[in-house]
Amino acid sequence: MPRNSRLGAPGGHAGSGLTAVLAMAGLLLGSLTACSGQEGPENSITAFLTGWTQGQFDPNLQIIDANGGPVSGTEVAAAIKTLEGGLAPRKPKLTPEKAKVSKDQATVAIDVSWQIADGATWSYQSSMPLQLKEKKWRPVWSPSVVQPDLKDGDKISVRSTPATRGDILDGKGAPIVSQQPVVYIGVQPNAVTDVNALVAALDRAFKSIGKQVGLTDLPSRIQQAGPTSFVDIVVLRDSDYQQIRAQIHPLPGMRFRTGTLPLAPTTTFARAVLGSVGAVTKERMDAHPGKYVASDQVGFGGLQEQYDDRLRGKPGISVVIPGAQGEADKFLYQVKPTNGQTVQTSLDVRTQNAAEKALAGEPKRAAIVAIRISDGAILALANGPGAAPLDLALSARVPPGSTFKTVTATSLLDAGKITVNTPVQCSQTLVVNGYTIHNSDGEQLGTFPLHIDFAHSCNTAFARLAPQLGPTGLRDTGTQLGLGVAWDLGLSAFSGSVSANGDATEQAAAAFGQGRTVVSPVAMAALAAAVSRGQWKQPRLVLDPAPANPAPDQPALKPATVAALKQMMREVVTGGTATKVKSVPGAPIYGKTGTAEYDNNPAHTHSWFIGFRGDIAFAVFVENGGLSSTKAVPIAGAFFRNLG
Repeated sequence: MPRNSRLGAPGGHAGSGLTAVLAMAGLLLGSLTACSGQEGPENSITAFLTGWTQGQFDPNLQIIDANGGPVSGTEVAAAIKTLEGGLAPRKPKLTPEKAKVSKDQATVAIDVSWQIADGATWSYQSSMPLQLKEKKWRPVWSPSVVQPDLKDGDKISVRSTPATRGDILDGKGAPIVSQQPVVYIGVQPNAVTDVNALVAALDRAFKSIGKQVGLTDLPSRIQQAGPTSFVDIVVLRDSDYQQIRAQIHPLPGMRFRTGTLPLAPTTTFARAVLGSVGAVTKERMDAHPGKYVASDQVGFGGLQEQYDDRLRGKPGISVVIPGAQGEADKFLYQVKPTNGQTVQTSLDVRTQNAAEKALAGEPKRAAIVAIRISDGAILALANGPGAAPLDLALSARVPPGSTFKTVTATSLLDAGKITVNTPVQCSQTLVVNGYTIHNSDGEQLGTFPLHIDFAHSCNTAFARLAPQLGPTGLRDTGTQLGLGVAWDLGLSAFSGSVSANGDATEQAAAAFGQGRTVVSPVAMAALAAAVSRGQWKQPRLVLDPAPANPAPDQPALKPATVAALKQMMREVVTGGTATKVKSVPGAPIYGKTGTAEYDNNPAHTHSWFIGFRGDIAFAVFVENGGLSSTKAVPIAGAFFRNLG
């Protein structure tokens, strides 16, 4: 007690110091309590980033500018949309990092990620300053929040740099489709003096080179366009343009631009198989969000569409802040284009040209398929002018008519039920369960050996053979000859569907290629190749990339069956329904004609001729072509004469 008295005795100084320390501690404690209770900037940042991605800000979020003045959420949303420019339709992924706080100031780094296109993501970091004001953290808005290089008046541009499109190659590895010069033909509205005279002159010029160009809406398009706009009319190969240059170049208002496009050797060359290339459509863009930009060129139809991703490669992409007049653009992000890869086919240019020339004068829809027998390579897939843009060669689903007697004969010959000399009655008509079967091409009447019935294509004779086939005999033999088998050519093709398990009427009709059986030209050409080879092997069209699931080889035919079929198919040419090709120079032609009814009117018939010569198997089809002897057979003759 005395010691304590001595310590506190001199003037009470010890007591006053303790009071001061306690008072300071209380102030410090009060200060720490106020700071720890203050809300951090995280909620404000979250609200701002949500508003950025949604394009609409919470009215309760108080945003200020760099000078501390208030800015409405509506103003900020509009400013962001303008700054984003070409990126505005896309939404960025925004991830804030931990805020750095110093008294009433804070900064939050923001990781920004934009998916510009498939496989192209632009990532960078921006930052958001915040200011504590009246106990609320307020985001400080400026264009640099969107991207550090942006300032007022800027607008991001997204540019695509096209990749070089891959070529489609023929069987020798040479390009079929390659970049070729073209001319974009258009008019400038304020330079046109007489729009009606212009339309008439253009129509004459285009028709002089066989081009049908729609011009009826050109006057209205000119009227609606800006005075100095380029109103497009058509894109022509440079070779076509040069033919009419002197006619159209002097016309008032005409304007011309040059460029290149991936094109086949001619406008008709395998066009349904190859497809075409053009500007991406809105429908394609909508179906594949983010995959394309408006300037992209894409494939339409055929191989160009089937292998578009491989052929087009990947376009380059650039994110740019365009410079003011006289200033350079600022590139924020770039991905260089990856050029497309080639697609190699089995097509042979010479054979394709020969087939197309043979069909050139046929106004009805028609097709020729040619297959190299030794390796199954499809050399030609030609669709006549009347077939455009349908690919009848691969996709037609039509009755085969009497060409199918080849399958009926194969089935019975291979089973040993008949020989080429087996007599079969060829009557003018045959009634099966009330259904009357007629002969279509004035076949002889009487009882003849099978090879004569075959050569003269007697329907009633083959209908009489139907009971020997059994309920699935035709389908089983059709499968052995590739019909109805799951093919993989690298491009969609119909391999056929063969009737089975029908009643007596259906079986009789199926025996001579009517009833429910339907085929395509490529299926029948492959069947002809199988007869010549003695075994069916899937045809080959796309060689690289190789199809994933080609059909396996079918069991071989008996040698005696092959010999009998060849004897009968040769007789079709030498003394039957295809004598019009008997005198074609070169190796002998073997074949089978077909006149196929396709509705209830006997006058409505498709025209067929299938067969082989040397190492080439073929099928000729003319829709509603009538008698094969007067339509399909002469076309086959023209094809082989063109081929030489």
